[in-house]
Amino acid sequence: MRKIRKAVFPVAGLGTRFLPATKAMPKEMLTVVDRPLIQHVVDEARAAGIEHFVFVTGRNKGVIEDHFDKQVELEMTLRSRGKTRELRELEADLPGPGTTSFTRQQAPLGLGHAVLCARDLIGDEPFALLLPDVLIQAEPGCLKQMVDAWEDLGGGNLIAVEEIDPRKVGSYGVVGVGEDRGPRTFTISAMVEKPKPEAAPSNLIITGRYILEPEIFPILARQERGAGDEIQITDAMIRLMETRPFHGYRFAGRTFDCGSKIGFLTANIAYALARPDIAEEFRASIAELLSPPR
Repeated sequence: MRKIRKAVFPVAGLGTRFLPATKAMPKEMLTVVDRPLIQHVVDEARAAGIEHFVFVTGRNKGVIEDHFDKQVELEMTLRSRGKTRELRELEADLPGPGTTSFTRQQAPLGLGHAVLCARDLIGDEPFALLLPDVLIQAEPGCLKQMVDAWEDLGGGNLIAVEEIDPRKVGSYGVVGVGEDRGPRTFTISAMVEKPKPEAAPSNLIITGRYILEPEIFPILARQERGAGDEIQITDAMIRLMETRPFHGYRFAGRTFDCGSKIGFLTANIAYALARPDIAEEFRASIAELLSPPR
């Protein structure tokens, strides 16, 4: 069975919900504590054994490429000032030579189209797909959990899912639950994009982590536009289900939708409280902020 070596990161979105902050800066570079969103997600992929990182970018996204490159002037300044800890951190985050690829999504045609743009870079291998505006706080990371489950299954297509309030399923892709295949894994019996609550097959929604077989690419190449006049990855997965098995994985962890302001702010609090170097002082600051004015 082939290893999951490559991961796709769609980073071409405009980030309009965070204007004016994202007018000149990609939303993926917004920081959760002191690390950009995209760095958190790349960290998760690296911890899962990913060897090659494929970024599907758009116009005005060059700073993402710069972030994953050496900054010679900065490193020289840190070295001259004896900032060895900061230097080590930068070196640890730097991808190895030849392990990153950047390709352009030339038109905003949806997630499915963004994945299609990575087709030649992925080739005929199974691959991971991670949405950078979804942070999942977990140990081990969500993708690592999925890769282990995928190997136990012997391959196929695997989607991370989580339970939500049944009244809110109309905003998500929802899966039906078939046969159990492990403690957290099950066969997906149906997949519906944004169903009415009374018609939803369950309250398990698709969360932004996928392991997909390369057979998805020819389907995406022929896929017609769907919701929002965009090429939807869910529509292509529904078609692939006709010939290939799909499984859901109930991951252990907490999700933050950093595409929304509340989710982004909550993620900053959660990740700060998980940091031993700042948690105690930050918790005290929150308590003071929430206390009545003197």
